[in-house]
Amino acid sequence: MKAEGHYAGSFEFLHPADWAAPKGYTNGIAAAGRIVFVGGQIGWNASQQFESDDFVVQARQALANIVSVLAEAGAGPEHVARMTWYVVDKREYLSCGKALGAAYREIMGRHYPVMTAVEVVSLMEDAARVEIEATAVIPDLR
Repeated sequence: MKAEGHYAGSFEFLHPADWAAPKGYTNGIAAAGRIVFVGGQIGWNASQQFESDDFVVQARQALANIVSVLAEAGAGPEHVARMTWYVVDKREYLSCGKALGAAYREIMGRHYPVMTAVEVVSLMEDAARVEIEATAVIPDLR
């Protein structure tokens, strides 16, 4: 059964009518415009230094790094259509849901794109607890 999508900006959020509502993400998005690809961002600062080994602190910094890259293209968090989270410890990720949600909303607002989270054995930077990729779509202003 196909549901009508709801719109926010240039995004049509896709949600089948008979599915339970997702929490903290969207099942699908249809969008048109200029596509911005943000490579995996980790929780280090602009000097490539980790300020903490705490998962939430690193995730917050990785999200802030994404927002900085998006700004270079004239985009913001509201343009993000997809995120992939790579975490080195699934239990650590799941155990800090409330604090992680607060950090996410602080940086990204209440914009919840399509998301995938994957547990990996390790990341390229040994101190990294999380790496996040993003794809954004800036609407055409024609």
